[in-house]
Amino acid sequence: MSTELIWASASELAQRISNREVSPVEVMEATLERASELQAACNAFITIDGERAIAAARKAEKEPPKGPLHGVPVSVKDLCNTADLRTTFGSLAYKDNVPTADCVAVARLKAAGAIIFAKTTTPEFGHKPLTEAPIFGQTLNPWDLTRTTGGSSGGSGAAVAAGAGPIAVGTDGGGSTRIPAAACGLVGMKQSLGVVPHDQTPEVFGLLAYVGPMARTVADAGLMLEAMAGPDSSDPHSLGRDIQGISKAAAEPLDLKGLKIGWRTYLGNSLIDSETLSAFEANLKILESLGAILIERNDPFENTLPVWGPLTFSIWACRFAHVEEKIGEGMSATLRHWMKEGRDYGAVDVQRAMETRTLLYRQIQSWFTEVDFIATPTLACPALPADQNPFGAVIINENEAGGLRDGWYPYTHPFNLTGHPAITLPNGFTNKGLPTGGIQFVGPWLSDTRLLSLSATFEAAAKIPTLRPKLS
Repeated sequence: MSTELIWASASELAQRISNREVSPVEVMEATLERASELQAACNAFITIDGERAIAAARKAEKEPPKGPLHGVPVSVKDLCNTADLRTTFGSLAYKDNVPTADCVAVARLKAAGAIIFAKTTTPEFGHKPLTEAPIFGQTLNPWDLTRTTGGSSGGSGAAVAAGAGPIAVGTDGGGSTRIPAAACGLVGMKQSLGVVPHDQTPEVFGLLAYVGPMARTVADAGLMLEAMAGPDSSDPHSLGRDIQGISKAAAEPLDLKGLKIGWRTYLGNSLIDSETLSAFEANLKILESLGAILIERNDPFENTLPVWGPLTFSIWACRFAHVEEKIGEGMSATLRHWMKEGRDYGAVDVQRAMETRTLLYRQIQSWFTEVDFIATPTLACPALPADQNPFGAVIINENEAGGLRDGWYPYTHPFNLTGHPAITLPNGFTNKGLPTGGIQFVGPWLSDTRLLSLSATFEAAAKIPTLRPKLS
């Protein structure tokens, strides 16, 4: 296995393949070998489609470049439909499900030349931030096999962090791309609502979920996002969302002189890990050294779980009732628990949450009349223990910090509710060698290109050490 190839960026691989300096077959063989090692150590894949991936690489080897990702391996979270390739949604009810068509985002990645080699693990229907499900077991963090990858795009996070492909598709309904990206030391983006069409949701008008990129570099995240973005008739939020220059923006730093960046240490929480806080404070100094004007935002902000919960749990109670009826205890106990909670909400509770969602949007949008971007931590602490009780307290600095959603990642789901673009970047390592939990940048609606440029600037200046997880 070529270590040079497995740690190369998607941008570099695409260029070298285009120049015929390396064969797509060589790249795919190295990727599949690394995927096999990762699977044995971390259990990151539900399906590895090696034979067809090699066949596709051989075909790409003979063809002229068909797009900016020609010959580049990509793995796809198993919530996204892939034509003729098993898509289980992490559920025993769909263990033999083979879609006849790709979802829009996957079809566009293929059109850009990317080659799907695997489907990555997800908790059943992506319902929690710990990646485990009855159909495959548990996914472990490649940096520390006693820790979780986070979720729900945990398999994608483990794959990219460990060198099993340079990019992966994630989804984000409350932080599900950004949480594992932060826990695994990656770039993960939730773009503005509608930038990437979501054609799989049965109810699109109250959309909270996004399909987005996971990568090791900002440039690769931008390359991937540009391939997936653009209007599609299946998603009304995407109509008119024809953003140009995404990939270019992700590769070109932004001049931060005079740029106003609001920052918040807390976002409806009260505890943050000491090493996570130190990393965040160091990151702010980097931004200031580049000429940014830092403005602390300490106006009151309530934890958004009481808004996100009624909307999300009631959706699950409706959407997956037929699955629960079909497989009963074969469904994840945690999903059944939160579906029951969803059924217990009344219509007025859900309507009140919808109205509060609008107020939340207006509150956050008002921040951008005073600042250009917002910076927060992504997680309140590094990756949690793999045996974390989903209903138990998160322990931070030896104190109970609340539950998973309100205590560990209060920073992510506000922006699923409001539609603002948000991206997490690696921001350092703890004394034990774990990623510190990421820094998150948030921008006003449809500022995706400038947000990527800001991220590229930070990435270049921060010079985070290039460490690689050692699989055992």
